[in-house]
Amino acid sequence: MILLNKTFKNREAEHVDIEDRGYQFGDGVYEVIRVYEGRLYAMEEHMERLDRSCREIQMSLPYSLEEITNNIKALVTKNELSTGIVYLQITRGAAPRVHQFPDHAQSILTAYTKPMDRPHQLLASGIDVVTLEDIRWLRCDIKSLNLLGNVMAKQEAKTKQCQEAVFIRDGQVTEGSSSNVFVVKDNQVITHPATNLILNGITRVKVLEWLKDKGIEVIESAPTPEQLTTADEMFITSTTMEVMPVISLDGTTIGSGQPGPITQSLQQAIVEDFDTKEV
Repeated sequence: MILLNKTFKNREAEHVDIEDRGYQFGDGVYEVIRVYEGRLYAMEEHMERLDRSCREIQMSLPYSLEEITNNIKALVTKNELSTGIVYLQITRGAAPRVHQFPDHAQSILTAYTKPMDRPHQLLASGIDVVTLEDIRWLRCDIKSLNLLGNVMAKQEAKTKQCQEAVFIRDGQVTEGSSSNVFVVKDNQVITHPATNLILNGITRVKVLEWLKDKGIEVIESAPTPEQLTTADEMFITSTTMEVMPVISLDGTTIGSGQPGPITQSLQQAIVEDFDTKEV
């Protein structure tokens, strides 16, 4: 069962219009929302970011955030999803192909669910990452469908038997191909500020809140590649990867080569958060 606009339909019976602008131009936005034990996690924050992304590309929401939220909840229930994700996207709609915005296109919302376990093994052991030049456009703060730069980086990481690529732009670390990057040094946490050069991840925002609650100093300033290699700990955050320890960078061991204490405390914080919230 999928959600098409505000109607629940059989997935196999649906198709993409060949002139949908999301298909032809990547002209649209999306969100990936975690589901734990049948409950949508941080749904309000995801809806706020969806609304912002639409406004930034001058595209109207097809329905109110409340109606979208209610329909996504119903989709999770109809598909009996326990642990997994909801993928939601909105495109500017189908229209004869021109680069400028068409006058009469109707934006189209689609969503589907996917079972997906938490990455327990990697959360315990950590991952290996590589650094790559950040070749993406300058509006990474918009969660748009234009992901070719991210896709190419993720493939390069896979080729090198790593789980993530970390972008470097003008000598500064921005973010991962599908994550935000944090560095721990001398009990301080360093991460790129929420500018146009990164996506302000939902998990990123929550981690900043938890660090403040724990009394750990956060420096929102772009780390350097040297700060990564000399870090006591390093971790990335995302909806699907949660708080993921990084144990090596370009083949160099980070810290002790094991998930560090601050990383582990944040992993526990996210478990406590989704365990106690009914969304």
